[in-house]
Order: sequence, then structure tokens, then C-alpha cells
Amino acid sequence: MTAIEARPGIVLDAEERRRLRGARAERIGRWVLPVAIMILAIGLWDRICVWNEIPQYILPRPGVVLQTLWKDAVLLFGSLMVTLRITFLGLALAVAGGVGLAVLFTQSKWVEMSLFPFAIVLQVTPIVAIFPLINIYVDNQTAKLLLCSWIVAFFPILSNTTLGLNSVDRNLIDLFKLNGATRWQQLWHLRLPAAMPYFLGGLKIAGGLSLIGAVVAEFVAGAGGQSSGLASRIIEAGYRLNAPRLFAALFLISVTGIVIFLVLTLVSHLILRRWHESALRQER
Repeated sequence: MTAIEARPGIVLDAEERRRLRGARAERIGRWVLPVAIMILAIGLWDRICVWNEIPQYILPRPGVVLQTLWKDAVLLFGSLMVTLRITFLGLALAVAGGVGLAVLFTQSKWVEMSLFPFAIVLQVTPIVAIFPLINIYVDNQTAKLLLCSWIVAFFPILSNTTLGLNSVDRNLIDLFKLNGATRWQQLWHLRLPAAMPYFLGGLKIAGGLSLIGAVVAEFVAGAGGQSSGLASRIIEAGYRLNAPRLFAALFLISVTGIVIFLVLTLVSHLILRRWHESALRQER
């Protein structure tokens, strides 16, 4: 009897150890595998340039790109600051406008039915098609770029937040009404907390889109000079066949997009980790 009772305990211990090893391996692999693949891809890129004797004005080696990034650091990082300023201002405006309009939609279905189609039109119309109109009606160059960044980032915030505000459990809404809660009390204490995961999901999407909008707008605008962003550096490097600087600018844009996504993912995790299922540690 003792042996029979002890055996299930041994099995459970073995399963627990196996589960812990699997979780540890998954955590390590989540970082090691992408880094290993990236290193392999960079090494292959370097070997292809060497084996085929490709000139650096066509495809520079990774080492040449890093040297250019170091040599032109002042110019490139100055342009990065310009691009980041447009990106974050556009994202801030998108958050303010998207959340505010989503709250307004929640309070009035008539307003939602009237204005939501216009938001969809802004989303589905390519920014390169809208920019000529912006170029006619807006004189300030920074305002043009900021408007383009806002247009691209606005819809994910609006759509996700509206979905979250409308996805509240109807039983909870009835409970609030039975306790005499006003519409604004329902909004503040029930709808906004329930919509937070949806809003944060839209924010992670909008963060990358605001960067894309800022870069694409500068491409279309063709802005130049010392106070221009990274897109202008790419255009300038393309005209001069300066492929190392072009790749260095592309590298900065890619890294910036990754950092923005990781920071917003961390913010989302820190906000949701104590109460929402999507951020709680899953048992496997």
C-alpha cells in the first residue's frame, strides 16, 4: 500500500521537473534562437559579398555598414532624433484622438454611426495619396509629417479601444445600473478598465505604424537639409550611391521599430500582469 501511494508522488515529481526544464528551455530558446539566426544571416551576408566580390556601392559588407554607422554617427543619430520626434508626437496625438473619439462613440451610437466611416476612409486610403492634399493645405513641413504619422497610427487606437469599450460583460453593466451608477461611473470604473488590454494591443500596433508614417511621409515630402530625418538620409545616400550609409540608416530605422515595440510590450505587461489573463503566467 505504501509503495502504491508513493509511486504517484514519484510520477508527479518527475512531471514537475520535466515541466520546469521545458519552461526553462523555452525561455532560453526565445532569445537564443533569434540571435543565432540573426548572426548566421549576417555571416552569410558577409560571405556572399566576399565570394562574389560585390562592390560596396551595390551591397556593402556588414563590417563596412558598422564602420559607416560609427563614422557618420553625429549625422545619422541627429536625423534619428528628428524622426523620433515626429513618431512620438504622432503617436501621442493618435492616442489622445483615438481614445477620446472611442469614448464618444461608446456614449452615443449616433455619433459612432456618423463618424466611424470617416475613420475607415483615413485608414484605407494610402498616405502617399493623401499627402499631395496635405502639401497644398499645410505650409509647415513638420506639421505635414506629423499629420501623416497621426493618420497612420490613429485607426488602430480608435478601433481597438472602441472594441474594448463595447466588449464589457452585459451582466456587469446591469449590476452597475442596479446599484445606481451613472453613465460616467460605468465608463470610469467598468468600461475603461475592461478596454485596457484592447487599447494596449492597439498601442503596440500604432507605435510601429507611427514610425512608418513618419518615414514614408518624409520620403514623399522629399525633405532635405541638416534638420531632416532618416528617410532623407536614405534618399540622399541613394542618389550618391553611398550604400553603406543607406544600410546604416535602414539599420537605425529597424532597431528603432524593434525598440518601440519592445518598450510598449513591456508597458503592456507591467500594466496587465497582476490582473489580466493575457499577462498571467500560464501553467503548462
